[in-house]
Amino acid sequence: MLNDTLIGRKIWTLRRAFKKNKAPIWKALEYELLRPISKRREVNINRLAAVTKDGQVIIVPGKVLGSGEIGHKLILCAISISEVAEKKITRSGGKIITVDKLVEEYPDGRGVLVIG
Repeated sequence: MLNDTLIGRKIWTLRRAFKKNKAPIWKALEYELLRPISKRREVNINRLAAVTKDGQVIIVPGKVLGSGEIGHKLILCAISISEVAEKKITRSGGKIITVDKLVEEYPDGRGVLVIG
């Protein structure tokens, strides 16, 4: 069904997490990743800064772009992140994690905010 790609591996990770933990967030994210590439979301740093608070855990089922500034820490998981966005998030004291790490640290999905 799915080729062995980065997106395919992330989808399987989310599928296993849903089956194991019965957390609906993982199933919803799986469906988001199954969408065509042209329909995936793009979120700028200034949007993340406007809708988040210090220390929140965020997942973006698409790409994070570097337009804008952020003044607080975030734990961010995204399918793709531009280099500029990555630098801005780490410079503000934030952290970027993988889908595997997100599922491991937050197996029930509590406290994880989906933006996009």
